[in-house]
Order: sequence, then structure tokens, then C-alpha cells
Amino acid sequence: MTGLLFTLLGGIGLFLVGMVLLSDGLKSFAGDRLRTALVRFTGRPVAALASGTLVTALVQSSSATTVTMIGFVSAGLLTFPQAVGVILGASLGTTSTGWIVSVLGLKISIGQYALPLVGIGAFVRLLGRRRVRPLGFAIAGFGLIFVGIETLQTAMAGLSDDLSLSGLDAGGFFGRMLTVGIGVALTVILQSSSAAVATTLTALHTSSINFEQAALLVIGASIGTTVTGALAAIGASVPAKRTALALVLFNSATGVIAILLMPLLLRLIGWGQRSAGLEAGAVSLAAFHTVFVALGVICFLPIIERFARWVERLLPDRGPVLTAHLDRMVLDVPEVALEAAFRALREISIETFDCIHESLRDPPGRGADKARRLRIREAIHQTQDFLAAIPAAGETGPAGLRVALLHGLDHLVRLQGYVKLPDKVSRALAGDAVKPAAARCRDILACAADGLRGFESGPWLAAVRQKSEYLGEANRRERPQLLQKSAAGVWLHSEVLDVLDALRWLNTVGYHAWRISHYLGGGSPETPEAGEWEQSVDAAP
Repeated sequence: MTGLLFTLLGGIGLFLVGMVLLSDGLKSFAGDRLRTALVRFTGRPVAALASGTLVTALVQSSSATTVTMIGFVSAGLLTFPQAVGVILGASLGTTSTGWIVSVLGLKISIGQYALPLVGIGAFVRLLGRRRVRPLGFAIAGFGLIFVGIETLQTAMAGLSDDLSLSGLDAGGFFGRMLTVGIGVALTVILQSSSAAVATTLTALHTSSINFEQAALLVIGASIGTTVTGALAAIGASVPAKRTALALVLFNSATGVIAILLMPLLLRLIGWGQRSAGLEAGAVSLAAFHTVFVALGVICFLPIIERFARWVERLLPDRGPVLTAHLDRMVLDVPEVALEAAFRALREISIETFDCIHESLRDPPGRGADKARRLRIREAIHQTQDFLAAIPAAGETGPAGLRVALLHGLDHLVRLQGYVKLPDKVSRALAGDAVKPAAARCRDILACAADGLRGFESGPWLAAVRQKSEYLGEANRRERPQLLQKSAAGVWLHSEVLDVLDALRWLNTVGYHAWRISHYLGGGSPETPEAGEWEQSVDAAP
């Protein structure tokens, strides 16, 4: 008895290790192409559903797909409704495991033929080229899955008499709930619904349980996988919690629907066996799993937008808006992490432009309050730390975007010191001499902020640069005239110095606003040659 239990535990372990190796190996081998395809084909709910189904069936891990979606939503690459569509697809795609186990693992004894796959995979991992080494893990994992299934079969055949659930009444309400609860507990213990389904399929194949009990266990496994997602979301970001909640609600609702429609679904499977040639046993159970999950998808797909908005209302995002996209879960994917940093810098820049614009209104404002300035400063520091933590990209990586972000961050750090309006600039703004320049600067800031928001259409970058250059040239022309008025005694020397300082201050703000817009608005990461106007900018606040 003890030996058979050890064999059962070993078979489950081999299956789990095989699933992990297959999933991780395929994800590493496919790399960015898989992630790019996942983002590209998630526009409409149906496309998102198809993407989630195909990717999950490929990597054999709904958890991997869900975690990837959390990162994409956090980075702003996908909206939450799009992610919900992928989550529904992931739940449907994970039913492919049952088909693999029932069609290949149980019908054909390929355990001894799968062992060479483990060896081949190990050699590919050790001796293969760098690009194909991850494929070795996938090959070895695929082999281990079937070795684990064969080990499970051996253990279940020996334990069928001692651990049979045939005496458990699955027809009554309490019997059904108990069987579903066993499926939930099995999934929580194994931390994998695929392993729980594989164990159930093997138990059915060895006649340890009947079909109705197996169906209830599979429903319990579908519900139990939500516990893993809920535990993983504890202390996570709001997008992670929303994703976990959507998964919990969908799988739980699907499980309830399956329990309520159990007699109808069993008759449907029976009809398939009699009329459609559906094979009885494990294959029919795999079909049952797919059918009730597909039924849940059909119910949720038409209301996916409303369902997503309802989840967002249940879990509102009360965190810092400026750094909402900086989720450290995406740091291991440089492309996504850089996109998250880009969106954060864009939000911080817009907030900075708005603050300075409000300070320059006529009559002059008092500038941003201390709390707002601190939020901007803290957001810049967090973005700096996040950028520093992104792994360096290779030669084919997004080096251009990284360079552009660093340039934009450098100018944003400098512009941060201008959020607080100096007293001497505030005094000068009250006079007529500085008002034209202040109006030009406000125009630059408004154009830059609207451009980064996406409100502006057309060549807004060229407009921002032109306005900034005009401001610098106008200020440079006015400087000699102001000095002459001071020398002639028309103005006090101290007044002229305040006006000159204010003009220089406005000129620098306009310059940094243009450079930030250039690097965050799609301009070339290469810095243009510094002209006379750029060299004259005083970067000190």
C-alpha cells in the first residue's frame, strides 16, 4: 500500500515537472514572438478569446497566460476587457491537457517510448545552440508527461480497490458537493488543475471511479484552480487582483452552471457516444470538460465589456496614477517593461507641463502645491529605479527606445526643478515685458501636453520645436534692448535682471518641453547638433 502511494506521488510529480518544463521551454523558445502575437491579436473579444486559447494550448499553462496578461495590462499594452477575453480563452485552452492525456497518454502505452524523449531533450539542452537550448526542456518535459501518466496508471490500478470512490453517492446533492470539494482540494494540493484532471482521467481509466464522479471531480478542479490565482494575487498590483478576480468569478460561475446542467450534459455526452462515435471513458470526460467550459465562455463572451467594467468597479485603482504602469512583474520582459516606463514618463511629463502651465497663467499663479510637486518628484524617482532594473537588451533588443527614454528622463529631471515658480520670476511675470514670452511658453506647454495625450493631430512635434525656437530667438532679441534701457536709466538695474532671469527661465522651460516631447513623442533617439539657441539655454533652475 505504501509503495503504491509513493508510486502515485511520483507519477504526479513527474507529470507536474513535465508540464513545467514543457511550458517554460516553449515560452523561452518562442520568446518575444509569442508575446507579440498575443498582443497583436487581442483587439476584439473574439480575437482575444482565440489568442488565449491557442497560446494556452501551446504552452500548456493557463497560469503562464494569465501572468503574462497581468503584465500587459499593468504596462498599458492591453485594456482590462481585452485581458478578460484572453482569460476566458486560457480557461478553454487548458482543457487541451485532457485531450492529450486521454487520446495519447491512456490509449497508447508510450511511457517507454517517451523516455528517449527525455534523453533527447537533455542532449539538446546541453549540446544545442543557444537559440534552440530551451527547446530541449520542452522535449524533455513532453516525454516526462507521458512517463508520469504511465506511472499514475500503475499506481491507480493497484489502488483502485483500496481508494475506490464507487461507494460515494454522486447522485444526491451532498454527494455531488463532496465530490466537487474533493476535486477542489486535489487541485489546491497539487497547485495545478491540469495535474488534477490528469489524475482524474487516470482514475476513470482504471475504473477507480465512475464517469459521473469523474465529471464532478473535473468541475471541482476547474473551480479549485481559482484558489491558486487568488493566493497569487495577495499583495499584488490592482491589475493582478482584477485578473485573479475575473478568473475566480468566471471559473466559479462555469462550475455552478456545469453542476446545475449536469443531467443535460451527461445526456449530451451519451448522445455523442451513441451517435457521433465519441469514445467512452477518458475521451468522453475530456469532451465533457471542454463542453462545460465552452458553455461558460458562450455565456460570458457577449457581456465581456460589462463584466470587465463591473470588476473594475469592484476593485478601483486608488494607487498613484503617474506610476500605475510600473509593475515589477514585467521586468523580465524588457520590451514590455520599456513600454511601461515610456507610458509612466509620458504621464509624468503631462502632469509636469500642466503644473508649469497653471503657474504661468495671467495673472501669475502660485505654482503647484507642495504635495503635487512631491508626487511628481517621487514618480520620477520610481521611474528611474524601474528603468535601472530593466535587463539590458541584446543587439536585436529595443535599444533605441531605451536610449530615447533615458534622454527624456534626463530632461524631465531638469524640468522638475521648474515646477515651483521662483519669486523673482513671479514678480517679473506681473510686468508687461515678460507677458508675451510667458504666453509663448504656455502655448508650448499646452501643445506638448496635448500631443503626448494624443489630443493633437498632425505634426505636433514640429510645432513644439518651432514654438520653442521662436521663444528662444525672441528672448535673445529682447535681451540687448533691456540692457540698453537699464544703461539709459529707464529701468532699474534690479528690475532688468529679474526680467532677464524670467526670460531665461521661460526659455529653458520651453527647451526642455520640446526635448521631452521629441523623445517621448516618437522623435529620433539621436540628439541633433546643438545650435546657438540650444547652447544658450541655462539648465540651472
